[in-house]
Amino acid sequence: MRALDYAIREGWASLWRNRGSGSFAVLAIALAMIVLGALFLTTWNVEHLLAQWSSSAEFSVYLRDDASSEQRGAIEALVDQSGVVTGREYISKADALGRFRREFAELASLTTDFDDNPFPASVEVRVHPDAQEDGRADALVRRVAMLPGVADVRYDREWLARLASGLAAVRGAGFGLAVVMALAAAVTVASVVRLGLNARRSELEIMQLVGSPIAFIRGPFIAEGVFQGGLGALVALGWLWLGLAVVGAWWGSDLRVFFEGGSLQFLPIRLCAALVAGGMAVGGAGGFAASRHAV
Repeated sequence: MRALDYAIREGWASLWRNRGSGSFAVLAIALAMIVLGALFLTTWNVEHLLAQWSSSAEFSVYLRDDASSEQRGAIEALVDQSGVVTGREYISKADALGRFRREFAELASLTTDFDDNPFPASVEVRVHPDAQEDGRADALVRRVAMLPGVADVRYDREWLARLASGLAAVRGAGFGLAVVMALAAAVTVASVVRLGLNARRSELEIMQLVGSPIAFIRGPFIAEGVFQGGLGALVALGWLWLGLAVVGAWWGSDLRVFFEGGSLQFLPIRLCAALVAGGMAVGGAGGFAASRHAV
């Protein structure tokens, strides 16, 4: 405990003495943590959005213009008897046109030039979440698509799956970039800590001559790196929060449409703690690498 207390006190004192050069190490770690934090922030909100959409996923059965009422009745009967839906709604051609004009008011003027209504009638089916997981919804979609009078079937879950796979690719690329930046930050920390080490070379030699334990010699430099990493991570979290606030102020009303009245969310406490711990680990690794030159 004495060695830990000494390392913390001396590490903080060294960080304050070398605050000019130490700021470069803090900035390097902050940039690496911003990249990783932005990745976490983006994937966290997109995954939240995907979960929200998946819980209310539906498929739309678009009817041919010449579909008869008997064909429509057969489609609705199959949907009702499947046991995998929580509700359905018939949208006529006129209703589809009216919906387009309401939801895309800026394009509504284009529809006045139509000779005929180009929007098809459809049956919108809301799927039970359990049916999405066990494949029953997919089976129902395939069966409905083969019925007479059906022009096309669009299932939300198909493009949600493609979006999820794209998100995984982005996550992998972001992690790779964050690792490279973290290594660069660790090298910067090591260089800064080593400057302080060289300034205290005479003091360290005296400590070695009097038999000071290695923990008392190396500990302060490792602690200094840990402090630099922690400060860098906290700075990164502050910038990320500020960036999210700016995005919310500028595009908040547009984003509420996607989040069904909600808004972008900041990282949960556990991810914030993980970022701070990661920054401290990167800084500590750089401090440890520099401390090996102390003895």
